Amino acid sequence: MAPFWTSGAWTLLAGLGLLNCCSFGWCEASRTSGLTSEANTQDQGPSSLERVKRGWVWNQFFVVEEYTGTEPLYVGKIHTDSDEGEGNIKYTISGEGAGTIFIIDELTGDIHATERLDREEKAFYTLGAQARDRLSNIPLEPESEFVIKVQDINDSEPKFLEGPYIGSVAELSPIGTSVMKVTASDADDPTYGSSARVVYSVLEGEKFFTVDKNTGIIMTAVADLDRETQDRYELVVKATDMAGQMGGLSGSTTVTIVITDVNDNPPRFPQKMYQFSVSEGAAVGTPVGSVIATDEDMGENTDMSYLIKEGGDLFKVTTDVNTQEAVVSIKKPLDFESKRTHNVVVEAVNKHVDPRFVDLGSFRDQTIVRVSVSDIDEPPLFQPVEGTIMEVQEDAKVGALVGIVTARDPDVKNKPVRFSIDRTTDQEMIFHIDPDSGAITLGKILDRETAGWHNITVKAVEADNHTMASHSAVSIRILDVNDNPPELATPYEASICEDAKPGQLIHTISVVDRDEPQSGHHFYFTLAPDASSNRHFTLWDVKDTTAGIRTQRSGFNRHEQNVYFLPILVVDSGPPSLSSTGTLTIHVCGCDTEGAIQSCNATAYVMSAALSPGALIALLVCMLILIVLVLLILTLKRHRKGQRMTEDEEDMRDNVIKYNDEGGGEQDTQAYDMSALRNLYDFPEAKSCDSGPDIRSIPQWIQANRVGGGGEGAGAGAAGAADFSLFKGYIRKKRRSNSPLSSSSSIFSSSSSHPLALY
Repeated sequence: MAPFWTSGAWTLLAGLGLLNCCSFGWCEASRTSGLTSEANTQDQGPSSLERVKRGWVWNQFFVVEEYTGTEPLYVGKIHTDSDEGEGNIKYTISGEGAGTIFIIDELTGDIHATERLDREEKAFYTLGAQARDRLSNIPLEPESEFVIKVQDINDSEPKFLEGPYIGSVAELSPIGTSVMKVTASDADDPTYGSSARVVYSVLEGEKFFTVDKNTGIIMTAVADLDRETQDRYELVVKATDMAGQMGGLSGSTTVTIVITDVNDNPPRFPQKMYQFSVSEGAAVGTPVGSVIATDEDMGENTDMSYLIKEGGDLFKVTTDVNTQEAVVSIKKPLDFESKRTHNVVVEAVNKHVDPRFVDLGSFRDQTIVRVSVSDIDEPPLFQPVEGTIMEVQEDAKVGALVGIVTARDPDVKNKPVRFSIDRTTDQEMIFHIDPDSGAITLGKILDRETAGWHNITVKAVEADNHTMASHSAVSIRILDVNDNPPELATPYEASICEDAKPGQLIHTISVVDRDEPQSGHHFYFTLAPDASSNRHFTLWDVKDTTAGIRTQRSGFNRHEQNVYFLPILVVDSGPPSLSSTGTLTIHVCGCDTEGAIQSCNATAYVMSAALSPGALIALLVCMLILIVLVLLILTLKRHRKGQRMTEDEEDMRDNVIKYNDEGGGEQDTQAYDMSALRNLYDFPEAKSCDSGPDIRSIPQWIQANRVGGGGEGAGAGAAGAADFSLFKGYIRKKRRSNSPLSSSSSIFSSSSSHPLALY
């Protein structure tokens, strides 16, 4: 606290004979310290502002912790200058522990500690001291604050609060590699003596690890830590206070150090040779067996791949990513008869090689996988396996030998084999094969121009086991012979102008030959012998497959001769040489001054040559339209005619004339109007109601007789019988020719009146 200067003072005596002075005051050699007396300044009144000088600056006592004596421990003494020893002043204290931990003698001011103090629990106590008048209890001076500090002794050992510890370090780390740091704490006062000054040491495991005594950093002591030998170490680290001096307290902890892996070990096969067996009939890709290399490392350091160093023609190796096994499988078909044992060299290689350890050796290893091939019953084997190509002349005779296929049983030497042709590939049975020898012969005459190649399939089976069968493709090429003469490519026609000049090329012709000689086509063109005396045209052989026609003279006249037929002989190169004659038709036409054809006598040819394909199509369309129109008109006319006939038939059936009167006989030509039969539509209507209900639309003579009376009816009936026979014959004739008449009502009845139905 800041000191005050005053005339009065009171004294604090330290029981230990040691007084620490505050930095705000000054000290003398005496054990007393001055304290400002407020009582003396009160008499001066409030106007007094002078600063009084304290005799001493005091503020703290010291007391040793962990006191074990039976008597209260003397701490110190307070005293005021106004105390003259008469017992008029009473000393009191207040604050932390006053009256319990600390007590004061009211008369002398001596302070004692009544309890055992522990600095680690409480390092200091703050109290207040005051001097009072014993009688009036009036403070003689203001209360002053002081501190009692508990002085430390080395009573707390170092403790590792974060232990036990677990650390790690890579194997093969160099000496001095830092592993981890441990820290111990001491509850003693670090500012007083060496009670809290800690040093570290290794109690167990000092052969492999060391610890820095000041920092607590643990380091490797050797460079050959091997995880595969020992993967963890248990250390005991000790911390000692008092800087490790005699009498210091100590504490320890356990440190577990895990050795991590590095890729310092190559893969190793447990065996130098593995043996497996597989059937020769196993399919490509079939696994033969698996091998695995071991690696003492762990994690990704054990990842490895496998490869075949020798024997990779028939086998391959793959790596199982889950088990790290090398799976050996078949790459190509195996053959027991050609090789029964195969040695495959498999190599294992680490995927992740640490360059720091390459000098330790090669990180790879090899082993031999011996594969034994077992025999099975196999079908016959054709020679060659991929198939056979044969050739035969197209003029070969039936039964001629085309070629021989061979096959053998790979299991038993000289075992008989039977041959046949798959008829689905030779449905016309052009070829035959000898079942014992495999000789293929002709069954029919060949024609190269129809089919130049024949592909058949030959089947071979074991003689005693037909289930063992194999097939081979046989391609037969038909070799050409010159059996087709050359021919003109098309029926050629040419046109020339009447004023053509001599030597003028008027047309070029080409030939075709269905044969295909190996040396290529060579043709010879010439005029046929019957045209050798021709004086109009010459033939120019171009020496390939074409020839040109030239005029030999000038002055052609189409009115004298408008068409020339030029026979041309074409001969091939053979052998044997074949020939044919073709005719070139040459038309003589009239041309303009520029040589363009204007007209020819062969009008159809000129027109056809002049018409374009579009014009021809348009012409055909017009003709089709005309034909359709004609057919449509005919169809409409026929439809109208049929409709009119139907109406006539209906009207004829409806106009039935019935009468029962007798006629006037054959001589009575006036009794019946014949026009009524000729025109059934003009019958007069019956106007009289007296004629009875049977009179419908009847001729006039019938109505007149009925109106005139029936007295003469008997005589007239005999005369009319002959007339009815004529009608009867006519109606029968019509009934035969027109079937609808048969469905009408009865024409004649047994009545003597001879009723008549007319249509």
